[in-house]
Amino acid sequence: MAQDAAELEGAGRSGLGFAMRFYALLTGDDDARLCRDIPEEQCLEQPRNFAWHVLSQALSQTGDALSNPKVVLPWLLGLLGAPVYLTGLLVPIRESLALLPQILIGGLIRRYPVRKGWWVWSSVAEGLCILAMAGVALSGLRGAAAGWIIVALLTAFSLARGAASVAAKDTLGKTVSKGRRGRVSGYSATASGIAAAAVGLYLAFGPEATRPHWLLYALIAAAGVAWLLAAAAFQRVVEFPGAMEGARSLRDLARGQLALLAGDRELQKFLAARTLMISTALAGPVYVALAQRAMGGALDALGWLVVASGLAGAVSASVWGALSDRSSRAAMALGAAMAGALGFAVLAALAFAPGLAGGTAFYAAVLFVLNVAHAGVRIGRKTHVVDIGGGRKAEYVALSNSIIGVLLLVIGGAVSALLALGLEAALAALSLLALLGAVMAMRMRHAQEE
Repeated sequence: MAQDAAELEGAGRSGLGFAMRFYALLTGDDDARLCRDIPEEQCLEQPRNFAWHVLSQALSQTGDALSNPKVVLPWLLGLLGAPVYLTGLLVPIRESLALLPQILIGGLIRRYPVRKGWWVWSSVAEGLCILAMAGVALSGLRGAAAGWIIVALLTAFSLARGAASVAAKDTLGKTVSKGRRGRVSGYSATASGIAAAAVGLYLAFGPEATRPHWLLYALIAAAGVAWLLAAAAFQRVVEFPGAMEGARSLRDLARGQLALLAGDRELQKFLAARTLMISTALAGPVYVALAQRAMGGALDALGWLVVASGLAGAVSASVWGALSDRSSRAAMALGAAMAGALGFAVLAALAFAPGLAGGTAFYAAVLFVLNVAHAGVRIGRKTHVVDIGGGRKAEYVALSNSIIGVLLLVIGGAVSALLALGLEAALAALSLLALLGAVMAMRMRHAQEE
């Protein structure tokens, strides 16, 4: 027994030693136990927790890349012969239903002193939903029935994703200190971006004979498995019990959230900036539509667009993460400014150099820059809302995401109306919103100086 205990202790020390080296390598911080805003006992676990956060986020984001609702799921519906109108439901369901319930979930999570279980079980649900989508394809079911089942599974997936989003940020705020959280998002996005780029390269260069129709089903199944592995990794995070203030009835919760919004000027400015920056997410499909108009629907062209999107995250996310730890508002502003300037540059190319704006390389480069810019907005806003939230991180995240979920539907509807006037009109409006978002971001306070 004594020997077994010694072996276990040695294994624990070995694991902690690896975590310390991993933490120092990724953060450049030799003093892993210097913490600014988490308790001392929680700080002792920070190196190990940092590693598990990076791994779990990398796996879940890889699942996102392999089941992208803007590319992969529409392709799946097409293969299954589902009605075209169902394709238009995918992105609104995925984005809005992941955000809208969070105003309720944030308060419910506060009833639990340890919150990582919300993320673990939500991730399990996400993985099972995606695996079920692959099962629908393999079952032989086709047409409208298959399409509606996949839409229903995406609805359940998105609701689980909403719970996971709140729990992830709240747990990160409890277990990793300010000044290091942006790098968690940055390094995990880099890893998932490399995975997405590898898939895109295979689509671009793989021989036709090695790309059978069922390969898409296998990629979707792999996405489901990635979420299950992410849940197993997140379960290893060591989270000590935290404060339970905010565990109230739903009516009191809604009243309190509205009071929080009305009384917090800094939160209002953050929400205004984030609303304007929705444009950086909505611009992607417009660029894809422009590319399809110019190049047609060749699979190798699609592969290059996937490669560009994946590489953008791989090469930029770590840089954005480090910048966000120094100034999250600067990361948001710079990313939005890049997206806005890109849009007007593309419009100029379409008007004055149509020959340039007609090839695969042009649109691959455009999507690369856009995704670099959007990574800055995304990582910056995630870091900013956690750092300004203080002891109410879960409520800040839930309230902001719920409001953005509603506004996403409104702005998405307006962009759809603009698309009726032409792709260029929609791109011009989105680019202008991005530039206004950059200006608004610089009016927010410097959260990392506190």
